Amino acid sequence: MSNRGVAMFLISLMFATGLLIYMSNASSEAASHREAPLISLDPTADITDFFLFRSYEPGKDNKIILVMDVIPGEEPSSGPNYYNFDPNVLYTFNIDNNQDGSAEDIQFEFQFTNELRTFIRDPLKLFLSYAALPAITALNGPGSEGIGLRQKYEITMVRNKRRVTLGSGLIVVPSNVGPRTMPNYPALAAQGIYDLGNGVRVFAGQRDDPFYIDLGATFDTLNFRRALPLLSATEDANDGANPFGVDMLSGFNVHTIALEIPASMLTSDGKGSGATASPVLGAYASTSRRKVRVLREGDEDNNGPWVQVQRLANPLVNEAIIGTIDKDHWNAVEPNEESQFADYYLNPRLALAMQLVFGVPAATANRTDLRDLLLKYGPSSRVLSELLRLDINVAPRPLASQSRLTVLAGDSAGWPNGRRPKDDVTDIAIRVVGGTNYINGKAGDGVNTNDLPLPASFPFLATPWDGRNRVHQNP
Repeated sequence: MSNRGVAMFLISLMFATGLLIYMSNASSEAASHREAPLISLDPTADITDFFLFRSYEPGKDNKIILVMDVIPGEEPSSGPNYYNFDPNVLYTFNIDNNQDGSAEDIQFEFQFTNELRTFIRDPLKLFLSYAALPAITALNGPGSEGIGLRQKYEITMVRNKRRVTLGSGLIVVPSNVGPRTMPNYPALAAQGIYDLGNGVRVFAGQRDDPFYIDLGATFDTLNFRRALPLLSATEDANDGANPFGVDMLSGFNVHTIALEIPASMLTSDGKGSGATASPVLGAYASTSRRKVRVLREGDEDNNGPWVQVQRLANPLVNEAIIGTIDKDHWNAVEPNEESQFADYYLNPRLALAMQLVFGVPAATANRTDLRDLLLKYGPSSRVLSELLRLDINVAPRPLASQSRLTVLAGDSAGWPNGRRPKDDVTDIAIRVVGGTNYINGKAGDGVNTNDLPLPASFPFLATPWDGRNRVHQNP
């Protein structure tokens, strides 16, 4: 689909019904932070956000970026044992490049291992994960002696059931302890960006949580800190300031897996943007654990097949569309099995809740528009699959010219056409669900920007807060 085709398709959806219905899947929860009962008990497998976009780093617009964040609410000062990826979890990016709804055409698997590097003669390393005598200035070799527990990982590409190792022995960037232990954390983190050849780069390590939302007000039954109209035109147009909300995730970190891949490696015909016969990709991130097999009474084997425990494509679907009774089951099934959840899309409970809370009519039934946009490559398709879709022929925008409100502000390179870290999915979704009154009232939670400036280069998420100097925004 051309840029004009994408724009016209979205415009027709938005205005034919008088509602911005193309994403009415959320208003009331952070992207995927603790969104289902079981996964809330398993933070290292809990995917907080999934991003998919054409790179807006200068000279890199032929690359596709995939980012998965896990471990919600990392308190930077939580020592002496800081946050790590789980060696017992398989972290995967799943790609559908032929629009059949099955995201098994290409997969990128990440597996992690722990390495204990303690030395008996160094008493500090006997009880600290990271010890700054000397300071940690490197991931390997001289300057890395203070890393007592170090993680490494392997990345495997699976295409047509053929497995190719893209990199192994790669080192995870450790948690940001503080300036005495890690005096130049940005330089340390830069060492964790690996060039794997053929235009592929990868990063794994801690980053600032890029999601921004007034979570406290939202969960207090949409008890925002103003009544409609919530934002003035001037406040709404300012993507760099929070007019009245409290960013609950300010000062918290996540663990990030970021992958930069040439578009030609992802398309079905091996061509990049502008030349491929199938320019729209579908994708989702997933985490899996080994199934425990009982070999005989009292004897268990933890090396059974991988079982998916969470998936994430479009943000906020599980939180705001899927009912509590089905949230855990939803996480465990494949996106192309979404037809069993169709009623949640056709009759969104969130729209009804907003109507009851705010006394403003909302579209609560027969939402074929919502179902078709979130679950289909096009209205005529019969395949329902909950994937984040990206038209790689839509040109990326430089970070400075991106709009947090994406297509609502004329920026078609953001969600639902993929998703970038800057996209304010909370405010967009509130207006989508609320309809005309919420659009005209410029509804939002009053949080318009992340707590730290987003970088314009790979891995596109800000340096994490350090344990000594972290700041949690107060009302």
